[in-house]
Amino acid sequence: MFLDELSPVLRELTGHPVAFLGGLASGLMRLNLSDDPVKSWLRQQGVTSTSDPGFGPNGSQNNGGGPQTIAIE
Repeated sequence: MFLDELSPVLRELTGHPVAFLGGLASGLMRLNLSDDPVKSWLRQQGVTSTSDPGFGPNGSQNNGGGPQTIAIE
């Protein structure tokens, strides 16, 4: 029963060990990806942050708190 609850964690650890351990370390140190030292380091590495809460997926600032309209062609 306890192993059933840990199996997804172990599967992620064995599938992507570097990403898993990096995420675990950043969570333990309570690092925020939008803080300046981490954000600038990620930018130097060529990683784009998709978890920026102030901007939408197309790079425009999201001023409204409600649903957004999109145009699908």
